[in-house]
Amino acid sequence: MIRRDLENILKSYKKFPVIAIMGPRQSGKTTLAREVFSNYQYVNAEALNQREFIQKDPKKFLRLYEDAPGLIIDEFQNVPDLLSYLQVEVDEKNRPGFFVLTGSSNFLMNQSISQSLAGRVGILTLLPFSLNELRSNGLLGSSDETILKGFYPRVYVNDFSPEEFYPSYIHTYVEKDVRQIVNIENLLTFQKFLELCAGRVGQVLNISDLSNSCGISSSTVERWLSVLQASYIIFLLQPYHNNFSKRVIQKPKIYFYDTGIVCSLLGIESIKEIIRTPFKGHLFENMIIADLMKQFYNQGKRSHLYFWRDTNGRIEVDALIKKASEFFALEIKANETPSGHFLDGLKKWSEISKMSLDNNYVIYDGDEEQPRSNGTILGWKDSANIIKDIYSE
Repeated sequence: MIRRDLENILKSYKKFPVIAIMGPRQSGKTTLAREVFSNYQYVNAEALNQREFIQKDPKKFLRLYEDAPGLIIDEFQNVPDLLSYLQVEVDEKNRPGFFVLTGSSNFLMNQSISQSLAGRVGILTLLPFSLNELRSNGLLGSSDETILKGFYPRVYVNDFSPEEFYPSYIHTYVEKDVRQIVNIENLLTFQKFLELCAGRVGQVLNISDLSNSCGISSSTVERWLSVLQASYIIFLLQPYHNNFSKRVIQKPKIYFYDTGIVCSLLGIESIKEIIRTPFKGHLFENMIIADLMKQFYNQGKRSHLYFWRDTNGRIEVDALIKKASEFFALEIKANETPSGHFLDGLKKWSEISKMSLDNNYVIYDGDEEQPRSNGTILGWKDSANIIKDIYSE
């Protein structure tokens, strides 16, 4: 098994009566749960016979595992009504860490949890591999190779090529997971919408542009974006617009949790195509921003990640990490050769924000770390633990 950074945090959550592990399909939730809680009984709510049993007689189902050391219920968003019965079990019996729930639908899980298990559940998020996990297990290649392969465990564990894995994954996602969350009549239009989103990674979200390009209403765009967020395909990076300046961008940027999915949607199938594509800079940025999100989640922390840009576009910070009253500013460059000019924009940011120049970092597509007077230039592989380093200071 490839060790996961979330493993130690997950073990510490055993104090909660219920542990919920959320994340996209095939991100490794089941493998992690069964590894950490290896003596627990396991039930897959995706299996039709198990799902019907739970739905028809939930009390009998729970009684069946009364004497077990613990119970893992996989894909439990398929049986949301069971949570009301879990609440009774949790309140009547003092069994910390007895129930471990995994699920691939954030929307359904949070909705159910807020109604039934508030205050009784510890919630963690497991995304596909992080840069640190790949590096620690000797699986991290070049940046271009990593962008193309993406981060889903099966690509590495089962030696799938990206062109084998991702089209099938996307097809299964559109055909199955999307319809679990919302009724979409025209899946071809939704597929086109997904491709349009891939073409806009790292860009400020423009609802009207997506609406016109896809031929759907603005309200449908907003609903479908919610679907993509709920199923861990995309996330919206919010701008930080408190203090500093009133003339700042107010709209979020769109990113995908996995660059392998983006490449597949854009029809990119080789490293040569990544090198030549005009999307190279956006793909590199997406990989780094998504990894920063993973670093927060893998430490069991809520994300404090933003971006900052003034309305005339003169000053932009690709990633802004908030720690208490401090801010750490990151510029992301797909260049392989470091340059002191990379830090020019961050110097201007420091003048506006009154933050220390020591809080400025440039993450570039190279290996050498270079301390400069205006900040630090950091190789992309060495950015794999930057959140941990910042929060341990």
